[in-house]
Amino acid sequence: MFSPDLIAAARSSKAWPFQEAQRLAKRFRDGKPGGEPVLFETGYGPSGLPHIGTFQEVLRTTLVRRAYEIVAAAEDGTPAPTRLVAFSDDMDGLRKVPDNLPNRSLLEENLGKPLSRIPDPFEKYESFAHHNNAKLREFLDQFGFDYEFIAASDRYNSGGFDEALKQVLRKYDDIQAIMLPTLREERRQTYSPVLPISAKSGIVLQVPIEVVDAEAGIVRFEDEGEVVEQSILGGQSKLQWKVDWAMRWYALGVDYEMCGKDLTDSVTQSGKIVQVLGGRKPEGMIYELFLDANGEKISKSKGNGLTIDEWLTYGSEESLGHYLYANPKSAKQLHVGVIPKAVDEYWQFRAAIPGQPVEKQLGNPAWHLLRAESPDQVQPPHGAGDSLPVTFGLLLNLVGVLGAGATDEQVWSYLGNYVEDASAESHPDLARLVEAALAYNRDFVAPTLSRRAPSANEAEALRALDAYLAEVDPATSAEDLQTQVYEIGKQEQFGFENLRDWFKALYETLLGSAQGPRMGSFIALYGVENSRKLIAEALSRS
Repeated sequence: MFSPDLIAAARSSKAWPFQEAQRLAKRFRDGKPGGEPVLFETGYGPSGLPHIGTFQEVLRTTLVRRAYEIVAAAEDGTPAPTRLVAFSDDMDGLRKVPDNLPNRSLLEENLGKPLSRIPDPFEKYESFAHHNNAKLREFLDQFGFDYEFIAASDRYNSGGFDEALKQVLRKYDDIQAIMLPTLREERRQTYSPVLPISAKSGIVLQVPIEVVDAEAGIVRFEDEGEVVEQSILGGQSKLQWKVDWAMRWYALGVDYEMCGKDLTDSVTQSGKIVQVLGGRKPEGMIYELFLDANGEKISKSKGNGLTIDEWLTYGSEESLGHYLYANPKSAKQLHVGVIPKAVDEYWQFRAAIPGQPVEKQLGNPAWHLLRAESPDQVQPPHGAGDSLPVTFGLLLNLVGVLGAGATDEQVWSYLGNYVEDASAESHPDLARLVEAALAYNRDFVAPTLSRRAPSANEAEALRALDAYLAEVDPATSAEDLQTQVYEIGKQEQFGFENLRDWFKALYETLLGSAQGPRMGSFIALYGVENSRKLIAEALSRS
């Protein structure tokens, strides 16, 4: 049961998942008729493997779903019933063979056929679509999403879409009136909302059709020079994309589906078509697309994107969720450089949850991400308030000093200076980030590090810091060490205009980086004597 305070806060929250949920709740002021669950949907085209776009759409939809369960909760606090369907459009015809697949000749022989009727080039499943559908489910299960899987082939072949397909034929002229004005003249001549599947070749045909008997599902068209009459029911046809999307909304009763900006026109046309069919356009959000480090659109052919495996190599699942949470209607640059900040921001937000009033919690990205993982009614959600003993940025600085060949054992040895019971078993979240930091340093940091020589005044300040460290107790706290670093930087004799210049000098001469951690924390982690060695190396370059 949700508390009255939580429900009241959710109904007025400005956080985007709650804004979406509030809009959806207005659609069903008294709940969905018959007490049916509100249906959320995400779509997937199984011509390729799941990717970061698949993850972000399912994650963001889940965030809205969980928000809706609170916003539309019953008076006694019972969550509003919901479902999430992950739909695979595996009746689509294979248009081209992806470059990264085996048995390309096998796929080329089956171009144009439904993905679910093409042999699996990996030779593991009954079809290419079954292989990719299995990968989708494995992918979603990996992240613990709560969903129901529906394949288009199952619904088309079983007759589950037959009544909706008959309705498409009944409204054929109305659908054409919506679609034809949006097409080029040449395309209009051959366009049909219904794509019959050839009984001869098995190919999804792009040919004009004539409706013979809507109630029986019979159409007439030309196939290899022969005029044939054929049913479109029971898996003998596939609908054009925009019509198919609308038919799915109508047949399944979809209430919410978001999509990328590139599908804006499709949403408009499909929304009109579902109304013609007698259904209702779902609520939904149009989100912006990803950009690369140069601000250019990400393209599979260019290979300028970032895969989910790459993110998880150099960061964490939670940090990816955190990055995707913020401002979904603004374009995001997706490259490895954004990962360290996302990791540390996530843990800062997560640690802050218990100290925030409920209104602030609902605007906290980590609150939403924890609710997505554990949708029970505990408030605040499980894991709220957890924190890491060291930041990811500090880990990166540590392994940066250790070099490209740094090992797990070395890192945990140094962590023992700073973290109680320093071991992967005692700190599993930190252990994942140690592995990520080692990989990030090896591939991106170590090759670029260059420690410069200190200037004369910087060298004097470093000597002062070294003199302090020579006398200090090795167990001195990071806070006390940081205070002394500050004090040295403030002394007029060293000539720093501001503390920023002092810290910049420390980062560039000791760590080889333009940015860095709180130096007190770094010294405590790396060790006083080891830090003195870094200073000695820097002074030897002056």
